[in-house]
Amino acid sequence: MIEVNNIKKSFDGVEVLKGITTTFEKGKTNLIIGQSGSGKTVFLKTLLGLFKPDDGTILFDGKDYRTFTEEQKRDLRTEIGMVFQGSALFDSMTVEENVMFPMRMFSKKSKSEMQDRADFVLKRVKLFDAHHKYPAETSGGMQKRVAIARAIVMKPKYLFCDEPNSGLDPKTAIVIDNLIQEITEEYDITTVINTHDMNSVMEIGKKIIFLKNGHKAWEGTNKQIFKTDNKSVTDFVYSSDLFKKVREVYLKELED
Repeated sequence: MIEVNNIKKSFDGVEVLKGITTTFEKGKTNLIIGQSGSGKTVFLKTLLGLFKPDDGTILFDGKDYRTFTEEQKRDLRTEIGMVFQGSALFDSMTVEENVMFPMRMFSKKSKSEMQDRADFVLKRVKLFDAHHKYPAETSGGMQKRVAIARAIVMKPKYLFCDEPNSGLDPKTAIVIDNLIQEITEEYDITTVINTHDMNSVMEIGKKIIFLKNGHKAWEGTNKQIFKTDNKSVTDFVYSSDLFKKVREVYLKELED
């Protein structure tokens, strides 16, 4: 679990995060949504420790990050998995080598132990014959799977995903969403996903944080978002006719 209390962050006198308080729950897919400029990316980077908050606290399983020693911060980094927007695979490494990279950096495993672990997580994301291919030889969807395998290879407690469906076709995006949700529940990980994909919101939004102008304007589940009368949320989520119709059908079913 990650607990965020009154987080504030400014750049050059401009306040970007304006006192956000929320909880990201263990074993659930926690989504951060909002328009461009709402503070999503700054919030995610602050959670990751890339930005230091001006005020407020971030607790990882009850431990205040501000009190961590440098050694404790290094230990925490080994417990965090990250899926980047563009997958961020190393072009000069094979799929297997990409997945093994965190173990080379942060573990003392032997080469055979690393290969065994890489093989296990690649099979878990349903990549059975891609070990010796290079990223350029794989599809966008396969690259996302490799990125997920690399993110979980160190058995993280916390998984962060930045726009994991960026650049994917809708069918592949659903597959990636389902895979992230399965892994989150299977390994009881605290997963935080920064996304603008409304399909992800509806499919795997076990908890949703909606940011607007640096504030937390709403939070709830993918079921509650159908029923909310928060205008900021409805204007954002139901900006397309498709989702308006989905909401109408859902509310009608509730009435019946």
